Amino acid sequence: METLSGNLLLITFFMYLLATIFFTVSVTGKKWRNKQGDMSGNRWGTFGFITTIIGFVSAVGYFVTRWMAAGHAPVSNMFEYTTFLGIALSFAFIILYGIYKTNVLGMFTMPIVMLIIAYASVFPSEVEPLIPALQSNWLKIHVTTTAIGQGILSIGFAAGLIYLVRTLDFTARGKKVFWLEFIMYSLVSVVSFVLIRYIFAIANYEASFQYVDENGNDAEMTYNLPPILGPNEGELLTDGAMQPLLSMPAWLRSDDANTVLWSLLAGIVLYALLRLILRKPIGGAIQPLLKGIHPETVDEVSYRAIAIGFPVFTLGGLIFAMIWAQIAWTRFWGWDPKEVWALVTFLFYAAYLHLRLSKGWHGERSAWLCVIGFAIIMFNLIFVNLVIAGLHSYA
Repeated sequence: METLSGNLLLITFFMYLLATIFFTVSVTGKKWRNKQGDMSGNRWGTFGFITTIIGFVSAVGYFVTRWMAAGHAPVSNMFEYTTFLGIALSFAFIILYGIYKTNVLGMFTMPIVMLIIAYASVFPSEVEPLIPALQSNWLKIHVTTTAIGQGILSIGFAAGLIYLVRTLDFTARGKKVFWLEFIMYSLVSVVSFVLIRYIFAIANYEASFQYVDENGNDAEMTYNLPPILGPNEGELLTDGAMQPLLSMPAWLRSDDANTVLWSLLAGIVLYALLRLILRKPIGGAIQPLLKGIHPETVDEVSYRAIAIGFPVFTLGGLIFAMIWAQIAWTRFWGWDPKEVWALVTFLFYAAYLHLRLSKGWHGERSAWLCVIGFAIIMFNLIFVNLVIAGLHSYA
């Protein structure tokens, strides 16, 4: 059953890849546009949507079969949760595409879905029994609802990114262009992260350390990338492996901090190569493809996504979480890092809706808020989960 679930996830990934190709052709192929220059309404967009649905059905098959193999909802570790987040994002896209029929949303959203699933694949994927603290029905209720809410909110990011690429003046080279390019660099860094993890996995690279953990006890840790950042008071146990350049404090998960640093450095190299090839900002290279896009439409899509996703995330990320925390730890709030950032996410999107509805923050300002909100979600997923030790850490 575990093998079947893995095969279904692989089919899902390639269906989403095929959908990305179809949506990209529907946007970039001039002869497939309609007379008004709109990117919607051509057969390639329909093919993309159908392929996305097939991929989602396969993803549901993966989720069900892995649940059967594990005996519990497959959202209990970093691989499972991140994969489910990618699936939730594709589900949200299917809903919003059914409303707006905007092919360019697929061209931007489906690669993000693929990146999230590819990012998940670098973590251990073996089915493991639940630890006692997670053996509760609230696991599937709290975590799945949170992931679905985050997936819908992430559509707001995709639409906001489309708006900014479509409307910014890349010849000005001001702060706005800089920050948009930083977003592009961040996406490139995720690609770099996946690439370097697979490269060193093929090389079977490992470096083991004995170190002192946050409780003052001796422990062992294995790195899968050369250790630029080493563990607290670490002693290298693997002959011939690279000695770390810096030692991290005990409260920081040094192996994952090391991975994040490798991703950022590799992202710089890959981004520089892309800029050298394109000879212009990445956003500026994409912008000519979006001339037929109506900014007002994608602005409406971003708002609709957040208006739907916000209450779902609130229900799963705060209310259900507090109920489970009260049952498991006899307190509904404890200022754990994950709890704090769930609250930050809630407050940020509440502020977004307030500014949009009461202060008239539409268009560019709304798009930037959508991008910042997604950055908060990703910070919570990557940095808080992996680097900061806490009760909720998937690491």
